Amino acid sequence: MTINTLNQGGVQREQMPCLTKMERVIVSMQDPDMGMKMRNQRLLITVIPHAMTGRDIVDWLIQKYTITEEEALHIGNLLVKYGYIYPLKEPRNLCLKQDETPYRFQTPYYWTSTRWPASELDYAIYLAKKNIRKQGELIEYEKECYNALHKRINHTWDFVVMQAREQLRASKQRRKADRIVLECQEQAYWLINRPPPGVMDILEQGPDRRNVANTRVQLNAEFYKKEIEQNRRGLGRNRIKSSICLESFVKYCEQYQDHDPIMQGCLPSNPWITDDIMYWNMNSETVTMPTKLRVERWSFSFMELLNDPLGRKELLTYLEKEFSAENLCFWQACEEVRHGEASKIAAKVDEVYKQFLAPGASRWVNIDSKTMEKTLEGIKHPHRFVLDDAQMHIYFLMKKDSYPRYLKSELYKNLLGKAIVPQETKKSVFPFMRRQRHSSPSPALVTQTAEDNGKAQPSAAKANAGTASQI
Repeated sequence: MTINTLNQGGVQREQMPCLTKMERVIVSMQDPDMGMKMRNQRLLITVIPHAMTGRDIVDWLIQKYTITEEEALHIGNLLVKYGYIYPLKEPRNLCLKQDETPYRFQTPYYWTSTRWPASELDYAIYLAKKNIRKQGELIEYEKECYNALHKRINHTWDFVVMQAREQLRASKQRRKADRIVLECQEQAYWLINRPPPGVMDILEQGPDRRNVANTRVQLNAEFYKKEIEQNRRGLGRNRIKSSICLESFVKYCEQYQDHDPIMQGCLPSNPWITDDIMYWNMNSETVTMPTKLRVERWSFSFMELLNDPLGRKELLTYLEKEFSAENLCFWQACEEVRHGEASKIAAKVDEVYKQFLAPGASRWVNIDSKTMEKTLEGIKHPHRFVLDDAQMHIYFLMKKDSYPRYLKSELYKNLLGKAIVPQETKKSVFPFMRRQRHSSPSPALVTQTAEDNGKAQPSAAKANAGTASQI
């Protein structure tokens, strides 16, 4: 059998790391001195040589790696699922049973370390051989694969049948125990590389992993319709020149440069490198008078104003004077529906409808008929995003009308004029930069130093007197 070591794109992919570790365990288990003790196992009336039981596998793993019985059973199951150990009693059930069920080590020729499935030709030969041996009694999904392969490689089907018959003729010359072992080996290999539908393929990982193993795309009219629709949407997507995109990015950086606490620092002090929390207090949600940088940021975009709780409060004060405060209240109510508790969504949607959308509502909002019709239809089955269209309509209405007028109003200008400009506070940044302070000497040391000084003074006076007499 020729095993294909390339994926569908013809590129050899990297081996799964877990397979290398499993192979080390298998090599240790087959060690003639420290490995498992193999013995003959009886399968009905047939004696299978060089086999072991599931209980032997679990006991060896516990003794070798000093692990619990549950962990040993889990590792044994992984070895069976990845095809390094295969069962003899129930070959289609790839799991480890902690009893007297016989198992054997898989031949390295069938190891899954390459991680690539075998070619379609090999799988066709296996199915044809099984079909001849069992006289057409294949499993349902194997029949479907058999028929699909017959149509797909019909030009080489004579070769497939010839190879299947030749392999069956060669197997009849072997002993019964050897025939059983070879059949179980091959079946375990194909259960891993061609798993049944609905069974997860353990050899696939990453973004290319498929939900149903070995699925093929049906090249029918429905498939081409989806491809055409996807390409049409791709062509209709708005595209911007890189020069315009970079220009807008530079403009954004220049606009927010003075408001970046890392690039420009922050006043009165940087709370990230000092213990002063005055910056957080001056920019809290409930502050009486905001800072000038905070108020200036509201003029950058309408979303900057809405994201600031104090900005929404000031905008609501202005809209109340303009008799259009219901727009902002409706937007806030929609935000509460979207981000609120799931158990209260239906009640909140009903409350928003009665307060803002129902005919004769106390705070009725002006929404076009198409959006209103779609929203009322969605309210029958409320969910988090049922009010998104109406919320977006009111958002653009405030952005194009109320927001520019608010920035030109006396309320915003007065607030910008009265805003606080904090003064920098000079404090030592890090504790190790503080001026070193020397500790006071001990009183005992002070007394001893004074006595030493007292003794030294008379001796110095005598020495001076002797020197004077000599002169």
